[in-house]
Amino acid sequence: MPYQTKCDSCLSAAFIIIPARLESTRLPRKMLLAETGKPLVQYAYEAARKSRLAEGVCIACDHREIFEAVEKFGGQAKMTDPNAQSGTDRIAEVARTLDGIDIFVNVQGDEPEMDPAAIDAVIQVLIDHPDAVMATACVPIRDKDTLENPACVKVVFDQTGKALYFSRSVIPHPRTWSDSLLVAEPPLFYLHLGLYAYRRDFLLKYPSLPPCALEKTESLEQLRVLYAGFPIQMTVVEKASCGIDTPEDYRKFVERQR
Repeated sequence: MPYQTKCDSCLSAAFIIIPARLESTRLPRKMLLAETGKPLVQYAYEAARKSRLAEGVCIACDHREIFEAVEKFGGQAKMTDPNAQSGTDRIAEVARTLDGIDIFVNVQGDEPEMDPAAIDAVIQVLIDHPDAVMATACVPIRDKDTLENPACVKVVFDQTGKALYFSRSVIPHPRTWSDSLLVAEPPLFYLHLGLYAYRRDFLLKYPSLPPCALEKTESLEQLRVLYAGFPIQMTVVEKASCGIDTPEDYRKFVERQR
């Protein structure tokens, strides 16, 4: 299916690409799970389509089954290298085929409840900061369970909104704990959301950036960007989405759809 954009020649245009991989360790074939009557990846696609600022949406697939499922529900899909090292590599592969687009957004296929307003927020960051090459989002953390959960990635950033570090550990780490820290204003703790916007030139350069020890240690791909010296501009949004990583996550999602 050909890509459809509202303004192929507009260099300020934004385009959403959803990387979708068939196999996953904790929840096999999760993109195609369809207990609700729709495959999981369709929810991410439909949420992305509600963005006000994006010119279009495409799913970057690694397997023909996902491609066919997307075409079945009327979405746009593109087959990518099944051996791609990351979702960002898949996005870059599709981006090379699209002219006239300056901003590309990475919406995860396992984020079926992504808020379209958050997508627009990361796009707006790059519009408002012409020198920024990458943007992502976060929300305040107000409960200790989330703060201490290593599956929940934390971020700290400076007064201009540039990320200083991402970690699975508690950052900043209080020398002395007090529950009052969770209600501080402005917030002390922020949860990073797996939502990214990239400037075109940077995205195409990204696959050539070498992995670093920080990225490998934390298993956080975005640390490669900071280590290489590129700034990541943050935006704070109102609500977090719930990613689907385990059978229990999916069960809860199905219940919320009823």
